[in-house]
Amino acid sequence: MNQQDRDTQVSTALITGASTGIGAVYADRLARRGHNLVLVARNAARMEELAAKLRQETGVRIEVIAADLTKAADLARIEARLRDHRDVGILINNAGAAAPGGFETSDVEAQDNLIKLNVTALTRLGAAVVPRFLAQGQGAIVNIASVVALAPEFPLGVYGATKAYVLAYSQALQVELGARGLYVQAVLPAATRTEIWERSGRDVEEIQGVMEVDELVDAALVGFDRGELITIPPLPDAAQWESFNAARQAMLPNFAQTHAAARYQS
Repeated sequence: MNQQDRDTQVSTALITGASTGIGAVYADRLARRGHNLVLVARNAARMEELAAKLRQETGVRIEVIAADLTKAADLARIEARLRDHRDVGILINNAGAAAPGGFETSDVEAQDNLIKLNVTALTRLGAAVVPRFLAQGQGAIVNIASVVALAPEFPLGVYGATKAYVLAYSQALQVELGARGLYVQAVLPAATRTEIWERSGRDVEEIQGVMEVDELVDAALVGFDRGELITIPPLPDAAQWESFNAARQAMLPNFAQTHAAARYQS
């Protein structure tokens, strides 16, 4: 499904984490493309304010659902909204969080909540909508990952591991189901000026190379229009990703071996 098909045949986008930051900018950009919206986040007041503005400026229909995706009952409501209604044709899995510190300093409850939001909720929402997308022969899922999915050297603990999952999940989903009309895009931002820093106890002003949210989303939408599977807005040289991915794929035929490699045999 090309960009024209996605814009003309798909009317509604459901965006998680839509009250601020990346999600709010996606809402603005997609509304201006003519998409109706379902906004999902914990902060209903912020979403209502955004919805009122976009309704007035664009005329699109906007539904606001207050939900905490780490809560099973709230997550189930959003799953049902995706599963039982045919209008949503684009899922923007943007809701996410970071936790302060690495593995040593972050408590296990904070790590568990991070996994619930960054991994479990994203996976369950995808599972809720994929069968309908396949039945309809079209649909798009945009998963917001991070460049730390490729950089375990960054001391971000479980956060980096969750984003590595998002990247692998997106790739596997596209490989398995892309030929049946599903389009999956993983977006890998680097540091972006959002509230995630404050919520994780870090000062964004102390970080070098922070991208503004508008620029990040606009670049991600260029990748969406091109049908990219992996979009890395801060990466200047696309050949670096292509070489990395080619090296990974070159290993695949060598994994099917009856015996351990000679270098592991005594």
